[in-house]
Amino acid sequence: MIKFAESGGTLKISGRLDAEGAGEVWNKARSAVGSGAREVDCSGIDYLDGGGASLFMMLQVLCRDKGGTLRVTGLKPEFERFLNLFDVDKAAPPASASGGLSGIRGWITSVGLSGQAVAADMRAQIEFTGNCVLAAMDTATRRNSIRWPDFWLTCEKVGADGLPIILLIGFLMGLIMSFQSAVSLMRFGAEIFVPNMLGLVMFRELGPMVTAILLAGRTGSAFAAEIGTMKVNEELDALNTMGLNPVNFLVLPRVLATVFVTPLLTLFFNFMSLVGGALVMLSMDYPLATYCGRVFQNVHWADFNGGMLKAVVFSFLVAGIGCQRGLVTRSGASAVGDSTTSAVVSGIILIAVFDGLFAVIFFLAGI
Repeated sequence: MIKFAESGGTLKISGRLDAEGAGEVWNKARSAVGSGAREVDCSGIDYLDGGGASLFMMLQVLCRDKGGTLRVTGLKPEFERFLNLFDVDKAAPPASASGGLSGIRGWITSVGLSGQAVAADMRAQIEFTGNCVLAAMDTATRRNSIRWPDFWLTCEKVGADGLPIILLIGFLMGLIMSFQSAVSLMRFGAEIFVPNMLGLVMFRELGPMVTAILLAGRTGSAFAAEIGTMKVNEELDALNTMGLNPVNFLVLPRVLATVFVTPLLTLFFNFMSLVGGALVMLSMDYPLATYCGRVFQNVHWADFNGGMLKAVVFSFLVAGIGCQRGLVTRSGASAVGDSTTSAVVSGIILIAVFDGLFAVIFFLAGI
């Protein structure tokens, strides 16, 4: 049973100071310290655990905020050693009754904190990009050799293992887009222009973009989870201790492998989308030769090369942001999941942003 008394600015606590006992005297002790009490007599305490330590931490923080110091007397040596394990300087001040800032001040503060977080994230991404460039230059000058087994293993995971979903989505998108377009154009007798539309849209825009989005959900998340798990398990610290740069050792093989196989995946995606469109046109009694002729008559080398350039840039963004999110994973049970989610969301946003930049550049270049 816990007992609490106050006399002459001194609090006297006795009994079993566990979570239940601390809860019984919490508000009373806080009110007493708030009224000016600065000493706690603990000679009667016969048990103390983390719950009781939290009571003393709260009282010490409260005294610190009021410009004073709390003196704890009469505590048994074993309890005093336990209490010294807690650093009051690292404790956050108690939350106010209003729950923090509100109104226009709270809104301005939240906007400022969000802007600060975005700026810090952009700085981290720029720093990571610079590290990747330096690592690639070291590899090109043969100062550091790339880990080829990791490179080919990543090529297999990203390319061969991801090929079935790429083929399926490509075929379905070509089929659906051709069918929907044909139904609309059939009213005007213009369904012959479906191959023109499908070839141009797939090679120039949707092929690299959808492939990159699929890679962001499949490959970028995998990279973030793998490296994030290594960060949580302190394996990255072990690499640094051994003098190995995690960017050279882990990031560079994954990024280069993704950049290497993504244009090939984009080609397969475009091919299967044309197969899906061909099935629709054949069902409308159009010859296959007519369909192929309309496609290749309307798609030029500039469209093909532009799509491949997009695929290379998008693949670098997806792989890079996945690895970067893994490297900055925090500790905790949900840290790896947060990094994985952030990698997918950030990858898709970057794909959309750079696709818009490509659209402006192609328009200004007359492509």
